[in-house]
Amino acid sequence: MGGMALAAALLSPAAAQDGRRVSVTGEISDTWCTISGLMFAKGTAHHQCAVWCALGGIPVSIRDADGALYLILKIGDDEDSAANPRVARMATHEVTVDGELLERDGVKYQLVDHIADDKGIITMTHEEYGIQPFGN
Repeated sequence: MGGMALAAALLSPAAAQDGRRVSVTGEISDTWCTISGLMFAKGTAHHQCAVWCALGGIPVSIRDADGALYLILKIGDDEDSAANPRVARMATHEVTVDGELLERDGVKYQLVDHIADDKGIITMTHEEYGIQPFGN
């Protein structure tokens, strides 16, 4: 389901709270590795896997400093959030985004209007974790 179709489904009156404008700062990460705990999902140790997951269609989220996840439904005019090369290029980057936050059943969805800041990869973790998934 494309980002716009999913957003429309989320916006049905019984389905979601009204959206509110927010700015979110955190690391771009795939939800599979973050939620499953299957492998370390942070920084450079996880970079290549995050790219593969994003291009493979795994939903991508922003993980803030407190560990909260904001599932990205779209960025700018992009219609698709899954397998989106624009999103994959930002894997493991620390970004600040501005947009609309929607919440449903405890899940936070982010409709990103624009990326206010992209610091690139700032969490360097190879020494501690090796290069995943072929490292330690």
